[in-house]
Amino acid sequence: MSRSDPFFDPGSESGRQVVALGVAGTLTAVSIDVALAGRLTQFFDLCFIALCLALAALVRRRDLFAVALLPPLLMIGVFIFVAVVARDVVADPRDGLVQAVVSGVATHGIALFVAYVLCLGWLGWRLRRTGDLAATLTRELSEPPPESSVKQA
Repeated sequence: MSRSDPFFDPGSESGRQVVALGVAGTLTAVSIDVALAGRLTQFFDLCFIALCLALAALVRRRDLFAVALLPPLLMIGVFIFVAVVARDVVADPRDGLVQAVVSGVATHGIALFVAYVLCLGWLGWRLRRTGDLAATLTRELSEPPPESSVKQA
């Protein structure tokens, strides 16, 4: 986390940090699942859903768009990586790269759907709970940076 506030400060991380956390978390779930089961199971699906929901909670408001696109891109990107490194984890070892990725996405499509719906729902709720989006974004973007980030002369 970027601040030394309490344990959990929702909506304070930049889009870049949240995307990096999403990639790291997804690859960690893949590696644990492959180490325990030898393939991707429902453990990966549940971790992916929880991770997407957590990413939607962590991102700051001005970077919501990055997380709104993240779940499908994250899953496809990870399946491309897994298909290159260990194709038998997501598909038949004789399958081509594209076929392995499509097979992985099709096998874990329900998890992708649930994660995407929950992520977009959470982001939509965050936008609605504080009022009009245009007014809120205008106010946030016009605020001066915190004093801690301004250099003292």
